[in-house]
Amino acid sequence: MVSYKTLSILCCAALVTALGAAAPSPALLVLNKADNALAIVDPVSGKVMGLVPTGESPHEVAASSDGKLAFVANYGSQNPGNTISVIDLSARKELRRVDLGPLGRPHGLDFADGKLYFTSEAAKLIGRYDPVSNKVDWMVGTGQDGTHMVILSKDSRLIFTSNGGSNTISEMEQVGGRTGWTETQIPVGKRPEALDLSPDGKEFWTAHGGDGGVSIIDVAGKKVIQTLDVHTKGSNRLKFTPDGKMVLISDDAGGELVVLDAGTRKEIKRIAIGKGPEGILIVPDGSRAYIACSRDNQVAILDLKTLEVMGHLSTGKNPDGMAWVAH
Repeated sequence: MVSYKTLSILCCAALVTALGAAAPSPALLVLNKADNALAIVDPVSGKVMGLVPTGESPHEVAASSDGKLAFVANYGSQNPGNTISVIDLSARKELRRVDLGPLGRPHGLDFADGKLYFTSEAAKLIGRYDPVSNKVDWMVGTGQDGTHMVILSKDSRLIFTSNGGSNTISEMEQVGGRTGWTETQIPVGKRPEALDLSPDGKEFWTAHGGDGGVSIIDVAGKKVIQTLDVHTKGSNRLKFTPDGKMVLISDDAGGELVVLDAGTRKEIKRIAIGKGPEGILIVPDGSRAYIACSRDNQVAILDLKTLEVMGHLSTGKNPDGMAWVAH
């Protein structure tokens, strides 16, 4: 099992930065909430190749389709954040920090069609940022409390959010023109947060942080068709494997990763993954997953064929949101 200590990696990152080496490809992006920084990691060597300062307590990160830019939601800690960091991955520097004004507590991110979609918990809405014009060019309200995570369908005609304070999922569908949308609020379990859309686009799954359940929503019917009890203490993230066969759920409070068979809805394995597992990143080929164990200050690497932990990365303090870049 490979393990990398934070001090040695930071020294290596500083040396590489000084030498001006380009960002690795592919690259694993990891947000370190307590460090207010984005770590750019070479997944082959496990080394941190660069650290980029962000706003306070960054929670989620997304990359542009061409792999040149990263976008970071600066959620804030005691004081609510209201900015998004735009980062040049090759230069490893923040290009700008976008002031969102009253759109406070930005959190969930998804990049589609050249635009960044983000949630604002404070304003109860989804916004869209255009990095070319450097403007927020579109917004739609959810009217729900705790609008936290966001994901779009592959054709960008459907948008889903989890609304933890209202115990709902918002399913928005584009209907005629670029500004026409219908919105359906779908009741689910207590405190939904984790979410993902199945690779075939037919099912939407959300894990409830407050009752240990998972709601399965029929996308076309816009309703819950099944509720599972997966016995988690505080679900944080949920991700499908690229082939759609398995679902991974991080249990922040329980320190476990729960692996489900997506077809049978049955548990395959429950893994003691570490303290405070939060963000999950599955690589595009489905060979492995990275799980940010926030209170361990490390990222676990899971072999998805054997479902065994194959190593750990130390990227900084309180890792959480992650993204994958290939360019």
